[in-house]
Amino acid sequence: MPTVAAKRRSRPLAAPTREVILDTAERLFAARGVEGVAVRDLAREMGITASSLYNHFRSKQALYEAVLERGLGPILQTVTAAWRDGLRPDRVHATFEALVGHHARHPHLARLLQRALLEESGTVQALVGRWVGALYHQGIAVVARAARAAGWEANEVPHLGVALFGMIFAYFTNAGALRRLAGWRGDPLSERSLAVERRFLEKATIRLLGPRPRGVPTRR
Repeated sequence: MPTVAAKRRSRPLAAPTREVILDTAERLFAARGVEGVAVRDLAREMGITASSLYNHFRSKQALYEAVLERGLGPILQTVTAAWRDGLRPDRVHATFEALVGHHARHPHLARLLQRALLEESGTVQALVGRWVGALYHQGIAVVARAARAAGWEANEVPHLGVALFGMIFAYFTNAGALRRLAGWRGDPLSERSLAVERRFLEKATIRLLGPRPRGVPTRR
């Protein structure tokens, strides 16, 4: 007569949901890159067969594209709507509350994007380029609206865009390593740590893009 443990082992695993598949793919793609992850690796991680995974996504490329869409789509929407009515503190707070919250829910996203930008595959570059290009252009449009009042020159706006992009993504890319190497204590993704990060981003952005004090001339 089979034991209780044997009965448990014989039960089929529950089929993973689309979100579980995307979470797993996001984590593995972030750790190994697209070229370093095979469909069988993804399937094995979830305890299913490769053919079962193909029932959800027709190819690894389609799965990767879905990971990018889920991860970067909300960021693009947030950036597009940011600060349309000026660089008010409440609007800056709302923007970074949304961005930090999204990264906290997808802690591997920043590293996935960092790795994706280094991918040499033409197919991957095309997929990533479409999203990053949209993020860049929308971000530059947002930054440019505030940059002139803050005293920045037009040719400095792209540098501001890159700096803000780096600030937002760098924490989630590097926090784990800094905790190990620099002796950070606590969980970088705890509510307390994320609140500190959000406040930092708000203050840094307002100091970079807030209106310059009166009497400070704009360089030509």
